[in-house]
Amino acid sequence: MPRVSEDHLTARREQILVAARACFLRKGLHHTSMQDLIKEAGLSVGAVYRYFKSKDEIIAAIAQGVVGGIRARIDAIADRRLPLFESMELLVDVIDEQAGPGGFLPIALQVWGESTIDPGIRKIVFARYDDLRAGVQVIVEHAVESGELPADTDVVATTAAYYSLIPGYALQRMLLGTPDKETYLRGIRTLYNR
Repeated sequence: MPRVSEDHLTARREQILVAARACFLRKGLHHTSMQDLIKEAGLSVGAVYRYFKSKDEIIAAIAQGVVGGIRARIDAIADRRLPLFESMELLVDVIDEQAGPGGFLPIALQVWGESTIDPGIRKIVFARYDDLRAGVQVIVEHAVESGELPADTDVVATTAAYYSLIPGYALQRMLLGTPDKETYLRGIRTLYNR
């Protein structure tokens, strides 16, 4: 029996994840069953369960992919060692991309909501978003090193506040459709100048 290539395995796994994202967007995270995901993927039950044992594993894989990509963007921004406001501009760009067509914020919003009632999903969300906050902490640490923030800055507290601006913007864009990037950045600039 010929061995299945790594490319084939990767393509099948991605096929399942694409199907899951489509189902989650159409039916919602809570109302999507494994049977829905299997049907959407167009694969056999055994084929899907070969890659994922449960819906939570699929959610974790989607979250890992999304957060991994965003974390890479945060790391690239941190590596540039820009002033905090310029870093925030770039982070807001990332949010705008993810809120647009094909972006992952609609699913992220569902995952956040489900994490308040499902302990398994809560663990997924905690791990992924704690990792994002760690990336933002590097930006804050660089601001302290450069003298933009005082040497005695409570880095953990400042990171928590700075990081909250990112999902805060994301939630407003997803739920209200506003503010636009320029308006939001004007508000942040006002806060920075106080």
